[in-house]
Amino acid sequence: MQHIRNIRSLGLDDHDRLNKELGGGIPRGSIVLIEGDYGAGKSAVSQRLAYGFCQEETTVSILSTELTIGGFLDQMHSLSYDVVDHVLNERLLFLHANLETGGVLSNGGAESRMDLLTRLMEAKTMWMADVIVIDTFDAILRNDPTFEALIRKNEERQAALEIISFFRDVISEGKIIVLTVDPSTVDGDAIGPFRAIADVFLELEMIEVGNDVRRQISVKRFAGMGEQVGDTIGYSVRSGTGIVIESRSVA
Repeated sequence: MQHIRNIRSLGLDDHDRLNKELGGGIPRGSIVLIEGDYGAGKSAVSQRLAYGFCQEETTVSILSTELTIGGFLDQMHSLSYDVVDHVLNERLLFLHANLETGGVLSNGGAESRMDLLTRLMEAKTMWMADVIVIDTFDAILRNDPTFEALIRKNEERQAALEIISFFRDVISEGKIIVLTVDPSTVDGDAIGPFRAIADVFLELEMIEVGNDVRRQISVKRFAGMGEQVGDTIGYSVRSGTGIVIESRSVA
């Protein structure tokens, strides 16, 4: 079956069933959008993807707006995704986007803020990997003065045009871009263009069942899938184990 070669496996088949649930992996040349509110598990899912890719000898860059390298290594260790060797072998590049200093300078004027999207596109080393994960992309959009100004004028498509065109160039080389977004922090219209271009669109949902909160991955779109992809995948995040795919309860 030739199409399998066009898919990058998420690995860890003996650890969880995520790769199988997603049809054998993510197609090369894809933009993957992972949406979910605060606490829905976006970071954990993106960390699981990154670790699985590394285990399959795929190179990964992660840009985090929240974690420093120390925090990242601690978090990965707590999920039993031990990435130290991958970092040392340069299979995994971790970058921390410090929006506190890169964002507003002391006078607080918008003109004093760096154009974050431009800086992102110019970070050449980051884009050399096979897979690039940006967690969380909405923080960069919110803190980019040019993007923000265009959104205020209801020019969402114009605001997103340059970065989307850049993303398309990157994925034309067969790379995969993973973006995590908290939709509650940005205007829905600002996310619209990114939803429209995503080849894989996963929504992380938390559903209250009695006193329990269940998490699920809702597969909104999955272009170029290898095999059948489930439309909802129940999962949990467990310390010392990582992501666990829950077996579906029969109603």
